[in-house]
Amino acid sequence: MIKSIRIQNIALIELAEIDFFGGLNVLSGETGAGKTVIINAINFSLGAKADKTLIRYGESFCQTEICFCELTDYTKELLTEYDIEFDDEIIVKRKLTVEGRSDIRVNGTSVTLTMLKKLTLSLCDIYGQSEHYSLLSASNQLKVLDSFIGNDIELLKQKTLPELETIKKSTAILEQNGGDERSRAIRMDVLSYQIQEIEKAELYDGEEDELLEKSKVFKNAQKIGESLSVLNSAIVEDGGVSDILSTALSKLSQITDFSKDYQDVYDRLYSLKAEAEDLGYVSEDLLSNIDFNEEEKVRIEERLDLIKQMKRKYGNTYDEIMEFYQKSQEEYENLQNFETLSKECEKAILQAKTNLNNIYNDMFNLRSLSAVKFSSLVEDELSTLGMKSAKFSVLVSRKDGEVLSSNGDSEVEFLFSANKGEPLKNMTKIISGGEMSRFMLSLKIVSSELGGTYVFDEIDAGISGEVAKIVAQKFVKLSKTAQIITISHLPQIVSYGDNNYLIKKMENGDKTNTTIKKLDENGKIEEIVRLTGGGDIEVARLNAISSIATANEYKKSI
Repeated sequence: MIKSIRIQNIALIELAEIDFFGGLNVLSGETGAGKTVIINAINFSLGAKADKTLIRYGESFCQTEICFCELTDYTKELLTEYDIEFDDEIIVKRKLTVEGRSDIRVNGTSVTLTMLKKLTLSLCDIYGQSEHYSLLSASNQLKVLDSFIGNDIELLKQKTLPELETIKKSTAILEQNGGDERSRAIRMDVLSYQIQEIEKAELYDGEEDELLEKSKVFKNAQKIGESLSVLNSAIVEDGGVSDILSTALSKLSQITDFSKDYQDVYDRLYSLKAEAEDLGYVSEDLLSNIDFNEEEKVRIEERLDLIKQMKRKYGNTYDEIMEFYQKSQEEYENLQNFETLSKECEKAILQAKTNLNNIYNDMFNLRSLSAVKFSSLVEDELSTLGMKSAKFSVLVSRKDGEVLSSNGDSEVEFLFSANKGEPLKNMTKIISGGEMSRFMLSLKIVSSELGGTYVFDEIDAGISGEVAKIVAQKFVKLSKTAQIITISHLPQIVSYGDNNYLIKKMENGDKTNTTIKKLDENGKIEEIVRLTGGGDIEVARLNAISSIATANEYKKSI
């Protein structure tokens, strides 16, 4: 949901800040006041293409800051992937200078235009004259139809997954072990050499650490020997620590009967002498265990060099080398048994493709049947929105060639005709901005899509009276589960707005500026009066109040 937007130096807007809310947000104003500029600013924030003509005359840059809340899981996953910190909302800031330099930041982190488009894809859709049509791609049209079908098509998609995995794994095995007989023989020779080299090395886990410790002792043998000799001499030689402590103990033994404190001192000193003598024995053992054998030193260094070579060839650790060894053995065995293995893999692939084709047939049939119902429902909605001659059809076909996808091999094309007698054509090539807005409104109602933000531009072009009232009521229904932002010049739609905004153009000296103001209840009444053409002001005000009351009653009823 769009929480707010700050617009600076875009077209006639010098600076504007708008707080949007849940429900139905209606923007209105006089012709030429700059209503579409708001849509352009939102589009700019979402990642639409822009050039310096967007920048207000006389200024060096334009900029928007848009705040989104109620983030989708898709957006949260992308934010995490892009290493962008977030809580419950994000702020997208985009700037463009007259020199053509662009800066895009999400929560202060610099992002590319491609990243921005991905992030905002599931947050907001704009329908109207803008180019931010998520529906215009064939893949999204397929998604729309599948969304309408619901669980039945999703179950079929799930059934394709094990078959696709079988094809992927079996193909990988064939590619890895395939080729002509000569290529396989060469590969087997390489693998045999690698396997034998690892086996001959007779590595074991932890060996390198042990050897490094021994090598360190060899390299520092003289220093170690001198240090241990000093320790041993200090303890066990005549006049050393042991003799000194023995003399002290002999003297203390003469007074231990006089006080418990003297006995405690004697006991502690006795323990100290025992510990000192033990250190003497340990130092002697360590001295005797120092291996100054040059042959052993050479053996250790050669062994470390071998381990280094093995790591360079087969893995950075013992576990990685063993993993390489295991995979090499498996590949060698597969190459030895290639004929049998290839037949098994080819059989598995053929069976999986047969199963996939059957699932794809079920997908195509389900989509074809559902497309008829879907088209009819959309046409009915278009009719209630004042497009009584509009025709809509979903053409479902199958792709040529082999297709390996969980979506199946179906292709979907939306066909549309706005006027009676005109043939159905590819919708993306002929539909106008106003028609697209009403089409999307119909689509959202039929699809029962929930959540997100939908911005409608020029949806009320060419309608009035009862049809305008119906459009407003459909907006209200949608706004129960999604945020709706729409530009309108019809009093009926303004009456149903939960939040109303007045866009006004004002001249200040030699400059023109567009302002946006959120209307209170009285302001909403005045705007409806203006849109109805005025006349008898008191009567117009009473009619406006009555229209709002009717709208409020309708909102309570659904």
